[in-house]
Amino acid sequence: MEFLYEYGLFFAKAITIVLSIIAVVILVLASAIKQKGEKGELLLTNLSEDLKNLKHDLKEELLSKKQFKAYEKQLKADEKAKEKAEKEQGEETLDPRVFVVDFKGSIDASEVASLREEISAILAIAEKGDEVIVTVESGGGMVHGYGLASSQLDRLRQADIHLTICVDKVAASGGYMMACVANKVYAAPFAIVGSIGVVAQIPNFHKLLKKHDIDYEQHTAGDFKRTLTLFGENTDEGRAKFQTELEETHVLFKQFIAKYRPELDLDKVATGEHWYGQQAIELGLIDGISTSDDVVMKLAKERTVIKVRYQLKKNFADKIAHGASLSFNAIFNKLAEKNQRLS
Repeated sequence: MEFLYEYGLFFAKAITIVLSIIAVVILVLASAIKQKGEKGELLLTNLSEDLKNLKHDLKEELLSKKQFKAYEKQLKADEKAKEKAEKEQGEETLDPRVFVVDFKGSIDASEVASLREEISAILAIAEKGDEVIVTVESGGGMVHGYGLASSQLDRLRQADIHLTICVDKVAASGGYMMACVANKVYAAPFAIVGSIGVVAQIPNFHKLLKKHDIDYEQHTAGDFKRTLTLFGENTDEGRAKFQTELEETHVLFKQFIAKYRPELDLDKVATGEHWYGQQAIELGLIDGISTSDDVVMKLAKERTVIKVRYQLKKNFADKIAHGASLSFNAIFNKLAEKNQRLS
């Protein structure tokens, strides 16, 4: 037993050393390999085809052989009729398409980098009659980040492409700034919508520093270069200026929304409050109650629906780190299983 104990201890130390070496190698590679700019790839998924295949598989599973054979026969007949109609017209007709984009925003709206690429790709291939659906999920964040995200969506409006926004969970503050750009806005019954307001909060450590006899100096050129500060003593004049800036931003926010949804009673809805989808439709913040799934599946029956996603490529160090992570998990899982058997 003592031999087994010593062997187990030696094995554990060896594993620890090996994992430590691998970790060091990964860190070195990650710091040594520098990616020149963020490069990505555009991924297109034919959702209509996926739904068609799903339906076909379900029919095959649920119908009798005779019923399924009749179903396939009807599919072939419909396909031939479509080909015949196109031949009589002299050319193949291109059905209007629907492009689907997902936007799940963070505080700084860094996802706008991918959104920009996706919108540019759609604008490059969109034809008359095509539509775009963007599913937005965000509680808002930085003004400039969501301002840019909204401007990216406005590029579709400027190109006269019908834009639909779907909100399944939340589109508040900056999220609603994006949503209001759409021709149509749909939200799930309990999705959170609205929060048309501006908020800013900042801690101040001046009293704490003063208590410990720590001086803090801040030098500026310009009366309002810095209105509020983290470490200095804030003044009533600075607070008043900061509040004025918030109010001005709120006015710009309301003007932006009024541009796209002029029928809204902004005095009633631009109070910073949020509402659920069932309430938002009564206030005019949205146009209908529906989930993004229902909207997409309905359109997929009549049109080709294509999901567009821009994905950043992983560099060599990222791939090694991912592989090492999987290896670590496998090793630890094996050790855990062994310990469970021994106990």
